Amino acid sequence: MTQLVLLRHGESVSNRDGCFTGWGDAPLTPRGEREAEQAGNLLKKAGHKFDICFTSELSRANDTLRIVLSVMGQNEPVVQRNWRLNERHYGALEGINRWKAIRKYGFCPILSSQCRFDAPPPPLDPADIRFPGNQACYATIDPGELPLGESMQQAFARMLPYWQQTIAPEIQRGKRVLIVAHKHILRALMMQLDGLSIIQLIKLSVATGRPLIYELDDNLHPIRHYYADTGLTGHTG
Repeated sequence: MTQLVLLRHGESVSNRDGCFTGWGDAPLTPRGEREAEQAGNLLKKAGHKFDICFTSELSRANDTLRIVLSVMGQNEPVVQRNWRLNERHYGALEGINRWKAIRKYGFCPILSSQCRFDAPPPPLDPADIRFPGNQACYATIDPGELPLGESMQQAFARMLPYWQQTIAPEIQRGKRVLIVAHKHILRALMMQLDGLSIIQLIKLSVATGRPLIYELDDNLHPIRHYYADTGLTGHTG
């Protein structure tokens, strides 16, 4: 048996203000920093140590990971950042307050993009500065791979190769792994691990700043999972 720890970043400014965030680089709020500290304390108390940590290119996830490792007193883990762990891209909705988005685009398109697995948000214009292809930090990536907006299905498809080709092999080599990422990416990963249906995925929530512990067998099939601050198990089936 091996353990995998998943952690959604602490509260960001956009979380607090009710905005669609996506690939927008919203920083942590003071509350989000406290959530990261609490996560670090929980993991330290439970005796966790990590050999390698994976996170996105976004500062709210990077800063959460930095705070967690600092609280744990761990400076030695390898940290790998990758855009495939970035949050789902919300297209033209990025950075917009939810109520303003509804007034601009209508209730049904917004609701559909939130509740349907295969429904994308209104897309960005490729000339928009919010398109990652227009940002220096993604200059080495083929613009054709970068999203103008993503459904949950598209975000899942973007994340999956990184899980299969990079993260899962590290776990199978016996490495102790922590993934600090975002709501939709962690939900997609849980869908893959637990074999969830689309309906189960839509209903799934992931709390900010609460380490989620997965116990896996040798084939990376979940035995159980639970939040570190509760110890309550969730058996897969």
